[in-house]
Amino acid sequence: MHFDLTDLRLYLNILDTGNITAGASRTHLSLAAASARIRAMEASLGIEFLQRGRRGVTPTPAGKALAQHARVLLQQAERLQQDLADYAKGVKGQVRLLCNTTAITEYLPELLADFLRNHPNLDIDLQELPSTRITHALRQGAADLGIVSDAVDTGDLQTQAFRDDPLVLILPSDHPLADAGPVSFSDTLHHDYVGLGANSALAVYLEEQALHAGLRMQIRIRADGFDGVMRMVARGAGLAIVPLAAVERSPAPFKSIALMEPWAKRKLLLCARDFATLPGYAQALMRALTLP
Repeated sequence: MHFDLTDLRLYLNILDTGNITAGASRTHLSLAAASARIRAMEASLGIEFLQRGRRGVTPTPAGKALAQHARVLLQQAERLQQDLADYAKGVKGQVRLLCNTTAITEYLPELLADFLRNHPNLDIDLQELPSTRITHALRQGAADLGIVSDAVDTGDLQTQAFRDDPLVLILPSDHPLADAGPVSFSDTLHHDYVGLGANSALAVYLEEQALHAGLRMQIRIRADGFDGVMRMVARGAGLAIVPLAAVERSPAPFKSIALMEPWAKRKLLLCARDFATLPGYAQALMRALTLP
């Protein structure tokens, strides 16, 4: 299938006017060129899009489906052209920022809101990914900045400290491990867990750590965010591992215990392939995120 935007505009103009001649004129094409384009569109899929009659043309069922998609695609193309025109004028810029779960939920909302308020001509493309995928994207040039755990390899990237971000075990006050003091992650894997969504970067990371220990996490239920996880733990649904920053702001009644594993005493790093070669607007965001 090889349709271009002119094909789609022509097709919609034909439907709007009811005949090929008027549609061709509205699209600034000759009747011969318009007819050739429509025939090529139909031949590419072996489907007729138009029923020809004495009084003009009407769409077939396939033609109606094409019209719906064509209108959406042309609207998106128009928005794309408008957005790129703004960039060409130098009035807009966009930073692609990739972050792990904790950064995106605990530390960034206010920081990024303040940055956007102070830089009205800049946009941020923000996405949550596991730290290993963030470093890969940075190496491939698919993002400007990333915030990752110091547990991943950043040897060929430039980094700056972002936040200390220890992970802690939380559990109901009457849980058998509640009075155990510091515990190992392996010990907890014999108990039921409340987990984050399966696509959450932290959920993926914890499940990888469980596999390294030769076990699997016993997830009874998943919640979309730390607040939901902590509230379920407080009501006795199971254990969870969450950032200390989330625990410190939660009023829910549960107990928190330090984990013995070094990976739980993590730090978050701001990273890029090369801070000095970032576009000016990306450097502005970098400065806004760097610890004073």
